[in-house]
Amino acid sequence: MKIDKVKLKSTANRSLTSVGVSVAAVVIALVIGMLLVVAMQKNPMKAFTSMVNGAFGPGYFTETLVKMTPLLLTGISFALCNRCGLTNLGMEGQMYIGALFATLVGAYVTGLPWYIHVPLCLIAGFIGGGLWCLITGLLKVFCGASEIITTVMLNMIAQFLIEYLINGPMIATPGGNPQTKNVLASARLGTLIKGSRLNWGYFIALGCIVLFWLFISRSKKGYEVRVSGMNPTAALYSGINIKKNILLVTFLAGGAAGLAGCIEIMGVQKCIQSAFASGYGFDGIAVSLIGQNSPVGIVFGALLFGAFRAGGNNMMRKAQVPDSIVNVIQALVIIMVIGSQMVLEIMNEQKLRKQARKEA
Repeated sequence: MKIDKVKLKSTANRSLTSVGVSVAAVVIALVIGMLLVVAMQKNPMKAFTSMVNGAFGPGYFTETLVKMTPLLLTGISFALCNRCGLTNLGMEGQMYIGALFATLVGAYVTGLPWYIHVPLCLIAGFIGGGLWCLITGLLKVFCGASEIITTVMLNMIAQFLIEYLINGPMIATPGGNPQTKNVLASARLGTLIKGSRLNWGYFIALGCIVLFWLFISRSKKGYEVRVSGMNPTAALYSGINIKKNILLVTFLAGGAAGLAGCIEIMGVQKCIQSAFASGYGFDGIAVSLIGQNSPVGIVFGALLFGAFRAGGNNMMRKAQVPDSIVNVIQALVIIMVIGSQMVLEIMNEQKLRKQARKEA
C-alpha cells in the first residue's frame, strides 16, 4: 500500500513538472517573441494585446476554436503512431486525401438527406486518410521502409495529385479559379454560432479525443500498441503481433488526419483549393509533442496553436507586425518543450542510477 502511494505521488509530481515545463516554455517564447517585435521597432504591448484579443476576445474566440479543430485531429494522428514507436510526418498528405474522398462523396453524390450524406462524407474522409497512411504501414511491415521517409514522400504525392485535380479533371469552372465544386448543402456541417465559422466538426474532433483516450488507456489493443512502442522486443516475447499493430495504427492515424481534411472542407472551406491544409499537418506534430501524446495535453496544445493562428492574423492587422513572428514563437515553444523534456529524462535517469547504487 505504501509503495503504491509512493508511485502515485511520483507520477503526480512528474505530471505537474511536465505541465510547469510547458507553461514556462510558452511564457519564455512569448517574451522572446515580444523582444523580436521591439527589434522590429514595433510596439510590443500593442502586438501582444492584439494577439491575445484576436485569440480570446469577444467575437474572436470562435475563430480560435475553428483553427483548433484540425489540430486536435492531426495531433491525435501523430500521437497514435508515436505510441506505437512510429513517426508519422504525413498528416498533411493524409488531410489532402481525406478531403478528396469527402469532396467526391459530398459534391458528386446527390439526392441524399443530410443525416445520411454527412456521415457518408465523414466515413469517406476517414477511410481515404487511413488508406493513404496504411501505404506507409505496409511498406514498413513488408519492406522495412522508414516511415519518416515514406510519409514525407506521400505528402508530396498527395499535394501534387490535388493540384492536378483542381486544375484539371475536378476544376469547378474551366478557366476559373483552381478549385473543386462546392460540396452540396446536404453534406455540410452546420455552424454552431450564427455569423461565425465554428461548426459541428469541433465536437466531432473532441469526440475523437475521447475515443483516443479510450483506445490507448482502456482497451487491450491500446495496451498492446503502447507495449510495442515502448519495448518491441518485450512485445514479441509476450506474443504481441507488432506487424498487425503497425497496420492498425497507421490506418487509424491516417483516418484521424483524413477526418481533419474532411471537416475543413465540409465545415469551413466548402471546396478544395490549392494548399488548403495550411500547415495543419505539421503543426499537429508540435501539438502532440507539447501535449506529450496525451489526450488532455493534445487539447491544450491544439488550443495554444489555434490561438497563435487566430491571434497572429489580428496582430498583423492591428499592430502591423508580420504574422511570421507567430511562427517564430511556435518554433521557440517546441524547442524549449522538447529540450526541457530531454533534460528531465536525463535527470530521472541519474536519480534511478543513484537509487540503484544505494540498493546495491
